[in-house]
This record gives sequence, structure tokens and C-alpha cells, in this order.
Amino acid sequence: MKLGSLREGGRDGTLIVVDRTLTRAIRATGVAPTLQKALDDWAAAEPQLKALAQALEDGKAPGAFDLETGTLAAPLPRAYQWADGSAYVVHVELVRRARGVEMPPSFWTDPLMYQGGSDSLIGPNDDIEAADEAWGIDFEGEIGVIVDDVPMGIAPDAARRHIKLVTILNDVSLRNLIVTELAKGFGFFHGKPATAFAPVAVTPEELGDAWDGTKLDLPLISTLNGKEFGHPNAATDLTFDFGQLIAHAAKTRHLEAGTIVGSGTVANRAPSVGCSCIAERRVRETIDGGKPLTPFMKFGDRIRIEMLDRAGRTIFGAIDQKVVRYRPPG
Repeated sequence: MKLGSLREGGRDGTLIVVDRTLTRAIRATGVAPTLQKALDDWAAAEPQLKALAQALEDGKAPGAFDLETGTLAAPLPRAYQWADGSAYVVHVELVRRARGVEMPPSFWTDPLMYQGGSDSLIGPNDDIEAADEAWGIDFEGEIGVIVDDVPMGIAPDAARRHIKLVTILNDVSLRNLIVTELAKGFGFFHGKPATAFAPVAVTPEELGDAWDGTKLDLPLISTLNGKEFGHPNAATDLTFDFGQLIAHAAKTRHLEAGTIVGSGTVANRAPSVGCSCIAERRVRETIDGGKPLTPFMKFGDRIRIEMLDRAGRTIFGAIDQKVVRYRPPG
């Protein structure tokens, strides 16, 4: 089952069920007005949504319409919580190596995680807005999961059962702002603007044998200005699976239904598969040649992030964004 949100009906959008080809959809307001409302009572909503999805696939869903991804917001346009991990420790290791900084052993056993802004999550075709190219505009291709209510102190094995939806995302980063923020010792804020999400989020069974309940065994493909930038496999070199990340997030707090947990930048140790962000490529260039060569994104650049199933069909639809100059009002 694939779910999305139309840009209508208020800030949280209108919940829709989308067919497997991502070309037809039907409003699911008879079940729940928004995806958040469906997640609030997932046990009741899920079977009704699945019935609607089957009717859509069978061509028996009254009110079905042709879908244009430009009409979609993020599946959750606003979320109660957006917690992003760093499950691919090889990525962190490379960054620190390029800086000549030793990585603490605890990074391999205790996940890194930050709490991102979730009041305004943007759609798959929304522009990446930045006021200044000097901020170091970068994309980060990631996997994300959406959970129902998760109790505090849950174990990783039990946490995996709370994963209700899976999607992909672009955790936009402003690298040159991040450097100064981290130097203050208090974490990200300005360096992490609005995160963009794929057109749909899907239930785990939609992923077939590519999903084992903890991780997604498929390449994540990033294309910058029409040229492939990387296709690392999301299950390769994964240090922490989603059960571990959810349990980490819930160590000292209950997670409310609709919480989104991210994997961090998908990264593989093998350089041949490329990268899911510019920063990692620049790090590899520094390690190999002494200096970075690839520039960060400029106004007019376009990034596309997508995942295909084993038959070559898009699963979540593509995130396809353009970088534009933001001019403040007044």
C-alpha cells in the first residue's frame, strides 16, 4: 500500500491512497482526513486503507483520479517529531579521516542522532530555497521510517514492530553553516533547513524481499544535474538498523505516532558506488588527492533521488528538486 498527501484541505494535506504505478490515486477521507489521523489509530485505519488500495488496483475505486506528483506535499507535511540518525558509520569515519581526527570507538556502538525541524516538511518537487550559495548547499539521500506509538525504553527487536511506513528523503544540509554551529558544541539548527520527502510512503510488505523488517536492500540513486552521483545500497555497510535507531530515539521518551526516524546519509565503503551527498565525495577527493574538487550546489542545480525495485520500477516516486535563491520579504 502506498500513501501520500495532496496539497489541499489545510496544512496537513488530504490523505490519498496511490496505486503501485504512482499514476492513479483516490482520496481516503472516508477513513481519515490526513495521514497523521490514520497513524493515530493505525489498527483501525490500516485494513480500511488496504481495502481501498486493492479496489484502486482492481479499477473499482469510485472517485479515482490521475495523479501528478507536483500536487503532492510530503506524506506527512508536518510531523510531531523528526529524528535523524547516522546509521552508516563509514560515512562519519570518512569525514573525520579527511579532517585528521580520530573517531571515538563508541560511534560504532552508540548511534548518533539529531532532532530536526518537523514543522514544515516539504514535497518531492518543492524548491530547495537558500539565501546564499556560500552556505554550502548539499543534498543527503536517506531512508526514513514512520512509526506508531512507541513506548519509552523499548528494545530494538520490539521497536521494529512499530515501523508502519517506509520512504526516502532529502535531508538538505548547509555545510558551511554546520561547521560553525558544531563548533559551538550545541548541535544543528541553521545548517538543517526543510527536509524533502518522496511522493509516497509505503507499507513494509510493499517492499517484498528487499525489506527484512530492519533494513532496505536496494540501491538509492542520486542524480545531480542529469548525471548519476551515486547508487549505494541501503543495506550494505549499515551499522545500525531501524530497530536500533528507534530504540535509541525512545531511550528517554515515548515516541508519538507519526514520528519519523531517518537513517542518515546512505553510504557504502566501496568508492565505485558513488555517494549520496556532495560532502562525502569532497571528503573522498581530499583523502585521495589532498583537496576537494566537487563544488556544493549552486542556484539552478537540480537533484533527483529515487529507489527502484528489482524489476526497475520506482517504489516511492522521485524526489526532484531545484535549488533557488530565497529573497526574504520586505
